[in-house]
Amino acid sequence: MPETLAEPTDRSAVRSLLRLWPYVRPVRARWFAAAFVAVLASCLGLVIPLILKWMVDGPVADRDPGGVWLGALYLLLLGLVEAGLFGLRRWLVARPLAGVEASLRADLYRHLQRLPVAFHDRWPSGQLLSRGTTDLMLLRMFLAFPLTFLLVNATTILVGFVILFAQQWTLGLVLLAPAVPLMVLCSLFETKYSLVARKAQDQVGDLTTVVEESVLGIRIVKGFGRNRSQAQAFRALAQRLRGTELHKARLLAWIWALITVIPELAIGAALVLGTIEVADGGLSAGTLVAFLSTALALRWPVESIGFLLAMSQESATAADRYFEVMDVAEEPSTAKDGTRDGAPDGAPDDASDGARDGAKDGARAGGDAEAGLVFDGVEFRYPDAAPGSVPVLARIDLRVRPGETMALVGATGSGKTTLTALVPRLHDLTGGRILLDGEDIADLERSRLRELVSVAFEEPTLFSATVGENVLMGAEGAGEEELRRALSVAQADFVDDLPHGVDTQVGEQGLSLSGGQRQRLALARAVVGRPRFLILDDPLSALDVHTEALVEAALRRVLEGTTALVVAHRPSTVMLADRVALLSGGRISAVGTHQELLRTHTEYAWLMSGAQSPRSADGRTAVATAEEGSTR
Repeated sequence: MPETLAEPTDRSAVRSLLRLWPYVRPVRARWFAAAFVAVLASCLGLVIPLILKWMVDGPVADRDPGGVWLGALYLLLLGLVEAGLFGLRRWLVARPLAGVEASLRADLYRHLQRLPVAFHDRWPSGQLLSRGTTDLMLLRMFLAFPLTFLLVNATTILVGFVILFAQQWTLGLVLLAPAVPLMVLCSLFETKYSLVARKAQDQVGDLTTVVEESVLGIRIVKGFGRNRSQAQAFRALAQRLRGTELHKARLLAWIWALITVIPELAIGAALVLGTIEVADGGLSAGTLVAFLSTALALRWPVESIGFLLAMSQESATAADRYFEVMDVAEEPSTAKDGTRDGAPDGAPDDASDGARDGAKDGARAGGDAEAGLVFDGVEFRYPDAAPGSVPVLARIDLRVRPGETMALVGATGSGKTTLTALVPRLHDLTGGRILLDGEDIADLERSRLRELVSVAFEEPTLFSATVGENVLMGAEGAGEEELRRALSVAQADFVDDLPHGVDTQVGEQGLSLSGGQRQRLALARAVVGRPRFLILDDPLSALDVHTEALVEAALRRVLEGTTALVVAHRPSTVMLADRVALLSGGRISAVGTHQELLRTHTEYAWLMSGAQSPRSADGRTAVATAEEGSTR
């Protein structure tokens, strides 16, 4: 079950929300205009009590019906103007704030594309989705309503109290008395509510993750009959979220009740004192009516403080969650822009020294030692690895000559996929260097590097797009001719039998296709741009024997014109390669042809034979079993 990624920390809501200013700045003129219009409309409402005072002390006292009707007309006109101004405010902010939300979302998406793969390995996708949807919606609502009305209500309360003190300062002091306890209560409320708001928003992210995983893994859920257990897991998370939301509701009800009751008591006290003064002749009835009407007009600005503070805290939390992602450093354009360790610690053992010396001798024998694909003292450990832990890859020295295909063989967990991921810099090295025709990949712009290197991963990921769009993602500017050639190489002629050919939508993750079909399209995507360097991670694992033979025959023609590193698990894939490198324990332990390694390395022969041990159950050696398999 996914856990909350970040615990709530002490922070200033104001500082969090001020980070939105760069996005608001382009629309600040309309926002300030909208705020001014809203302040004007709210202050117009305070004129109504003054008209009531004039009506009570004038036309009503003088029994003048015409004056009463005139006062009623003034009130009607004021109400219409106030309503029109509030409508204008909404029109002023609607379009620009929708643009602010769109900019925030676009920047988040762009930033996610530039973050290291290690970041995406750690963060649940549901947490990122909730930040890009729910949190940004909260921020837009905050800019449109709470932020504006915090300013509007504060101005209205200030103007209202000026009017109250001008009418009767003693009664004004009575109404001002609750200010201090209200400020203390609001401060306590903010502290408590911010923690609960953060907890709720993180739980929404957890819930989103579970829903997404259940939808994407629906075949597993149904296939293993796990509907009930998944539903129970979802219900447990939903209950946790429900409990947190109820806690928020209780806090909001508590503050709202106190903010409502305390001013009401003050208004009641002012009413009693004011009535006594009217009876004593020290205050006119019209003044008392105007005073009480003004006090009642200030009820909503005061009572809404709790609601506005709650929305502001939720928005501050949303801003924190948004900038948690935005503050993560993007992968540098070149490795030298970031940080990379120097020479790796520790000396290799004698066996790996011998393998490395052999690899270097082979490189020298081939001519220019920097041509082709060269791994020079490569070391790698994952960013979240414990300090001093054993690296995944240690002192890898290997050279794939120009135009050569090198098969990479090793047991599960030996680091084959990690090694291939270093070439396109999906991960950055922690030691050593990788050269492409003499150029250090650390000096290459990532965009340039990924033009030179094309990759087909073991898990063929497709997007919710057409067949053609998925394949053409492998090369910028490729057209119909390149598309057809790539499909032919990958033996993906099945696309012609799809309802709309290459324009057929493959659905989310391409799950409308079989595993073999997805793998062939992923292979077509890798070769469509005729890359100089090709990295294939077990590209034929999901193909049947007949299709595999056809793909291998076509792939041989492609591999003749490129420098390729192919992760292989089966002899048939190894036979595509000119040479084979054996990866064992994070080190290259042997390099040679398939037949050479069969004769000289028991581990390699065992891997190729598929036997349970170096000597199979019928007494034959793994070497004999592997040689027999490779000649079939």
